[in-house]
Amino acid sequence: MLLAGATSASGIASATALVDAGARVLAVGSNQDRLDERLPFVHARYECDLGDFAAVKQLALQVHEEHGSIDALIHLVGGWRGGKSITGQSDEDWEFLHHSVLTTLRNTSRAFVDDLVSSPAGRLAIVSAEAVLNPTPSNANYGAIKAAAEHWVNAIARLFAKQAENAAAVSWVVKALSDKSPEEAPSGHTPVQFLAQAAVDLLEQDAGEFNGARIALPKA
Repeated sequence: MLLAGATSASGIASATALVDAGARVLAVGSNQDRLDERLPFVHARYECDLGDFAAVKQLALQVHEEHGSIDALIHLVGGWRGGKSITGQSDEDWEFLHHSVLTTLRNTSRAFVDDLVSSPAGRLAIVSAEAVLNPTPSNANYGAIKAAAEHWVNAIARLFAKQAENAAAVSWVVKALSDKSPEEAPSGHTPVQFLAQAAVDLLEQDAGEFNGARIALPKA
């Protein structure tokens, strides 16, 4: 399994849960020192600029040489930028979101989609947002990029439906991945913990039941 954006709080929690469940996790991030410090327990760690398709293709070659094909890609690369109404949706914020959310998804999925199609149980997942179906002027840049990311995932889901009936591509929907502690969360569980559990569930569920699904994760 390739976990992109692995050094974030959600990446670390997901990697921990997946390793505990017996998965072989290959972690990818933008800084090798952070990868080595925060994820010493995963199978392998790779520094890569996922916004650079040439670099991602080289990553895919290295992964294939060292580990063979992957069975799952969990894309947790992202970020958030807001603004004051429509006129406050700046070009700088748009470019940041387009690069960090959409370009990295396009690059990683293009480089590894053939692995997922050929796998007996290919999986692709991203984190999307409630903002996609609840647009606001101040969140227009962010919601539009997340909507585009969901469209991309749904296109891959259609590919899976035609070529790989045991594969599934999904969008997990959250309001926000807050940094609350479990003690501060009303349910005793944080959004990050719910995401980590969803990553484990992704490997265990029947693909036909959720390929192309937009799955709302529990709130804290």
